[in-house]
Amino acid sequence: MDGTGAPPRGTLPSGDGSAPPILSVRDLSLRFGGLRALTDVSFDVAPGTITAIIGPNGAGKTSLFNCISGFYRPAAGTILFEGEDIGRLSPPERAKAGLARTFQNIALFRGMSVLDNIKLGRHAHMRTGLLDALLWFGRARREEREIRAEIEERVIDFLEINHIRHRPVAALAYGLRKRLELARALAMKPRILLLDEPVAGMNREETEDMARFILDVREEWGVTILMVEHDMGLVMDISDHVVVLNFGQVIAAGRPAEVSAHPEVIRAYLGSGDAGAIRTRIGGRAEVPA
Repeated sequence: MDGTGAPPRGTLPSGDGSAPPILSVRDLSLRFGGLRALTDVSFDVAPGTITAIIGPNGAGKTSLFNCISGFYRPAAGTILFEGEDIGRLSPPERAKAGLARTFQNIALFRGMSVLDNIKLGRHAHMRTGLLDALLWFGRARREEREIRAEIEERVIDFLEINHIRHRPVAALAYGLRKRLELARALAMKPRILLLDEPVAGMNREETEDMARFILDVREEWGVTILMVEHDMGLVMDISDHVVVLNFGQVIAAGRPAEVSAHPEVIRAYLGSGDAGAIRTRIGGRAEVPA
């Protein structure tokens, strides 16, 4: 066991450099008026790995996620998903292609049930049209039954939320809502999953559970993970590769141990100070102040 309660990481399934990257970001730049949110950001995500994007608040991490998922249109640069340029695809088109995400601020329908929220994640892959759905017969009914069965058997059981599947979201504790966001993203059948601060606001037990689920998603589902996270204990424990942003630029990238010892990373987080103590804080369980 490591600091998150997750099992130790073994051999990477396909992220050893032998396979082409599943996601490539090249020279990505984003501006809001005169403000440069991202400048020439470049990195690769190897298939079957967990890659973490870290950096102080305001470093551009969520802006980067919004560019990758299609909510922001960058001023320059290229995003390749499985070798294809997805720059002109809308967010629903990217979701259909196999790119799913969760959000820093929980984005669920509070008045709907857990099951109905998860089913919405399959919308991009629906084969029936609006008329079929409104009339509710034939193939629309069959497809709904197939989707529900698959979600209950695979997603709900996998994330251990069978006991709450019919409860309204508004009645759920915070940690279960974060797990539900993960469930909805998994229902989208992702090839790569973008997790925006998956353990933000969670207690230790909830964080350990989420770490276990993230590792299992990679190992059992074969889904590549790209996550933004401030909890450095989680990042160092489960990540295979770490990319560090500061003021919208990549200042370091590599394996967790390499990044935690990088002088630019130490300065970006905590300024001057005892390097040994800072590395301990970055690599340990404590969260690095942002």
